[in-house]
Amino acid sequence: MRPLRPVEPNLRRAANALLAGELVVLPTETVYGLAADAANPEAVAKIFEAKGRPSDNPLIVHVSHMDAVELWSDHLPKGMLKLARAFWPGPLTVVVPKNPRVPDIVTAGLDTVAIRIPSHSLALAILEMTQMGLAMPSANPFMGLSPTRADRIDESITAHVACIIDGGPCRVGIESTVLDLSDGTPKILRPGTITAEEIEAVIGTVEVSTTDAKKAPGMYRRHYAPKVPAVLAPKALEGDAGLVFGYTTGANQIQMPSDPANYAKKLYVALSDLETRELPRIVIEEPPQTPEWAGVWDRINKATATE
Repeated sequence: MRPLRPVEPNLRRAANALLAGELVVLPTETVYGLAADAANPEAVAKIFEAKGRPSDNPLIVHVSHMDAVELWSDHLPKGMLKLARAFWPGPLTVVVPKNPRVPDIVTAGLDTVAIRIPSHSLALAILEMTQMGLAMPSANPFMGLSPTRADRIDESITAHVACIIDGGPCRVGIESTVLDLSDGTPKILRPGTITAEEIEAVIGTVEVSTTDAKKAPGMYRRHYAPKVPAVLAPKALEGDAGLVFGYTTGANQIQMPSDPANYAKKLYVALSDLETRELPRIVIEEPPQTPEWAGVWDRINKATATE
């Protein structure tokens, strides 16, 4: 399926498809998302079918403004408004107590719902056109690499969608930070480019969850992984294919940025390039062990996990 240019008639086409209960691929600042009307259980079920996603994996509801959050949650926990002022629109998802009217399929039957306001202008425009919340996980087959460009969306996904809106390369490049506000001390369930330190500067102490409970997307041990086996190493050897810092020593090595924001932006597209080259494996050089790299570490640990 050929992606559509981001012009008003095509945005209207996407909005009308969502209103009709169909699936659409939309750009966000993090990754491209597979969107459906979050209030329509039949439409949301199509997401799980298209991705091969298990039903115990909750979805994030995307909305266009703070007032819409209250349609999905009857109780906004302490610190919620401060976080919204600091980080929304942007790559932060919050888990809060859900409104009883939220379909169970969206929340995997939990009493909480994950919500965020994206900052991508096209996603916001379509949210405004539809006046709905959009359930929108990454537009990838379950466990696969998330696409950060419209031309990297897997054919198994495009076969299920009404259209794809091309918003160019994603600015952030990995999925949002997920913060659980539903139960006592705030907990980061999925690291992202918004760090624990940045959140603590707004609301005080946060914890990093080590539980296997799936209160948010992206909490499987293996996830966001290339089709080619990938391994972590302190240093790639000459002849290894993979992601390296510093100079490359072969055609199958990709030089990665030395700062975490640009590394995150390049990570999935670089792995996507390598997985098409019929390689026996991909070596990923270990990045620094500092807090600002937590989101990158989370993704490469998941990409290199064996199960």
